[in-house]
Amino acid sequence: MPNRLAQETSPYLQQHAGNPVDWFPWGEEALRCAREQDKPILLSIGYSACHWCHVMAHESFEDAAVAAVMNRLFVNIKVDREERPDLDHIYQAAHAMLTQRSGGWPLTMFLAPDQTPFFGGTYFPKEPRYNLPGFVGLLEQVAGIFRTRRDDIARQSASLLHAFDATLPGAAGQASLSDAPLHDACRALRQAFDAVYGGFGGAPKFPRQSELEFLLRYAARGGEPEARDMALHTLRNMADGGIHDQLGGGFCRYSVDERWAIPHFEKMLYDNGPLLALYADAYVLSGEAAFGRVAQGIAGWAMREMQAPQGGFYASLDADSEHEEGKFYVWTPEQAAGLLSAEEYAVAAAHYGLDQPPNFDGKYWNLLVAQPLESIAPKLNLSPEQAEQLLASAQQKLFAARESRMRPGRDEKILVSWNALMIKGMAHAGRMLDEAAWVASAQRATDFIRGVLWRNGRLLATCKDDKAHLNAYLDDYAFLLDALLELLQAEFRAADLEFARALADVLLEQFEDQQQGGFFFTSHDHERLIHRPKPGHDNATPSGNGSAAFALQRLGHLLGEPRYLEAAARTLKLYYPALAQQPAGFASMLLALQEYLAPPQIVILRSAPGASAPWRRQLLQHYWPGTLILALEGELSGLPQMLAKPWSQGVGAWVCQGVACLPVIEDCVELIAACQSGEIG
Repeated sequence: MPNRLAQETSPYLQQHAGNPVDWFPWGEEALRCAREQDKPILLSIGYSACHWCHVMAHESFEDAAVAAVMNRLFVNIKVDREERPDLDHIYQAAHAMLTQRSGGWPLTMFLAPDQTPFFGGTYFPKEPRYNLPGFVGLLEQVAGIFRTRRDDIARQSASLLHAFDATLPGAAGQASLSDAPLHDACRALRQAFDAVYGGFGGAPKFPRQSELEFLLRYAARGGEPEARDMALHTLRNMADGGIHDQLGGGFCRYSVDERWAIPHFEKMLYDNGPLLALYADAYVLSGEAAFGRVAQGIAGWAMREMQAPQGGFYASLDADSEHEEGKFYVWTPEQAAGLLSAEEYAVAAAHYGLDQPPNFDGKYWNLLVAQPLESIAPKLNLSPEQAEQLLASAQQKLFAARESRMRPGRDEKILVSWNALMIKGMAHAGRMLDEAAWVASAQRATDFIRGVLWRNGRLLATCKDDKAHLNAYLDDYAFLLDALLELLQAEFRAADLEFARALADVLLEQFEDQQQGGFFFTSHDHERLIHRPKPGHDNATPSGNGSAAFALQRLGHLLGEPRYLEAAARTLKLYYPALAQQPAGFASMLLALQEYLAPPQIVILRSAPGASAPWRRQLLQHYWPGTLILALEGELSGLPQMLAKPWSQGVGAWVCQGVACLPVIEDCVELIAACQSGEIG
C-alpha cells in the first residue's frame, strides 16, 4: 500500500510513496506524532533530480529491513527542498553548525520532537563505505543517544538556537553607502578567476550567474574592462563545454571538473533562465554569433521541454535515466557513425571529440567542442560554409535519434520563484534579440501564475496537477517582481504593472523587517519554525533580499513611490557591513547598490501602435544595463505620472533619471546619444 506521500503534489515525495518507510510529509500530523510518542524525527530532504537522493532511496528506503528500523525508532518525514526552501535553509544551516562541513542533498537530519536538530549528515550508504557509517547502525546509535542523553541534547539545542540568532544581520548602520564594495568584489573575483577555462575556483565548477551579471554591469557602468573580459571568457568556455547540451540546448547544473567538460547531468530551470539573459547580453555586447546561438538553444529547450501546455515552466530534468546518470546524453563513436554520412561524421567527430579517448566512465563520450569548425574545415578540404552545413545536418540527426531514448524524469511541479527567473530570461533575451515568441512564452507563464497561483492578493509557492498550495516565500515575490519589470520592457501591459505594484506591497506588508530593515525569507503569517532566516548571500539562485532591493528601487523610480525606494535603501544599509567584508558573495545585492548610487535612467517611448518598433530595435543594439526602456503605444489610461506622456502619430521619447526628465526627443539618433551619455555618466 502506498504511504501518505501518495497524496502530495511533489514528484519527489511521490517517488517515495511506495517505500515501506512510514513517511510523513512535513506538517502538524507528523510533529504531533513525534511529541505524543516522544520519538526523534528522521528528516530527509532532497529533490527529484538529485542523483544521490535516488541512490539512498534505492539502497535504504526501498529496503523492508531498513524501513522496519526507521519505523520502529523514528517519526520519518520526507521534504522536497524545492517546495519547502524554508525548511532546507534552516536544516542546511544546522548541518553546517553541527558538523562544520558543507551540506547538500540528500540531507539527513535527526530532530528532537521540538524540531531542533541534534545530529545530521547527507548521504549515508546502507553498508559502511566511503568512510561513512552504515545507515542501519547509525539509526540505532542515534536513537540510543536520544534516549540516554536528553540533557546534552537540550544544552546543544539551546546553543544551536543562539547560533541561529547570530546569523541574522544586526541593526542597519549609519555609514553612507559607497562604491567601494563594487571595486572590492571585482578584485576578489579576479583573484578567484580561472584564466584558462573561465569561471571561479576549481572543481566542481558552477556557472555562478549572479557574479557574471555583476561583472558585465560593472564594466559597462564605468568599472574595469577586465571585468567584461572575465565574464565573456567564462561564457565562451561554458558554451563549448560538456555542461552545455550541444544537441538539445540548455545547461546542466555544474561541471565535476574545472574544464566544464563533464556535468552533473541534471538540468534546472533556475540555472537556465539567468543564463539565457546573460548569453543574450553577451551577444549584444560582443557581436559574437556563438552567443546568440546558445541563447537560441536555451530558449528552444525551455519552450520545447519545460513549458507546460497551461503556460508555466516545469522545475527540472533528472540526471538519471534507466538508473544511470547521463545515459540519455552520452554517445559512442559507433552510435554516431551509424546515424551519419561519412562526411557528416568526419566533421562531427572532430568537433565533438568523438575521435579522442572517452571522457565519461571510461567508455562513453559526452559531447563538447573539442575543435572549432574553423580549424576543422581546412583539414577536411571544406569551406567554412560546407563545414557548418555538415555539422548542422549531423546535429539534427543525432538529436532526432536521442529523442527516441528513454528520457530522464521531469519534475513537473511549477514553482513561482523558478518560473520568475525563466520569465525574466525569456523576456530579456526576447527583447534584446527581437524574438517575439520568447516574449510570448514569458507572458504565458506570467498569466498562468497570475491566474492560478495569485489568490486573494497573495502568492502560493507551487502548483502541480491543478493543485496550488503553500505560502509563497521572499524569493517568489522578489524574483517575480524583477521579472515583471523586464516583461514590461519587452511589451508593455498595464496588467503587468498593476501586478508588480501588488507584489511590491505584499513584500513590504508581509516580509519586511520594519525595525531592522531587510526582508525575512518567510511571511509574517507563515508557520512558526525554529528559525526565521533573512538571507542576503547569493546561493544557487540570487539572494531574495538583493533581488527585492534591486526590483523595488526600479519600481520606485518608475512609479515615483518613495515607500519602495526607502525599503530598498534600508535593505542595502542593513547588509552594507557584510558587503564591505565579503562583497563577492553578494553579487545580486551589489547590483542594487550600483543602482542606488547611480539610479537607472528611464526611457519612455510614446507613439501610435507599432510606430516605436524601429526606435526600439536601434536602442536594443546597445548594452545599457542601467537603462529601462518602455514603449507605450496608443491610448492608455491610468498611467503613473512618470509614464503619462502625450502621444501623437509620430514617436516622442523622454529620458528621465530620478525625478528629472529631458525635454521630448523626436530624433532617434539624438535619443541614442542622450542614452549613451546617461549610461556613462
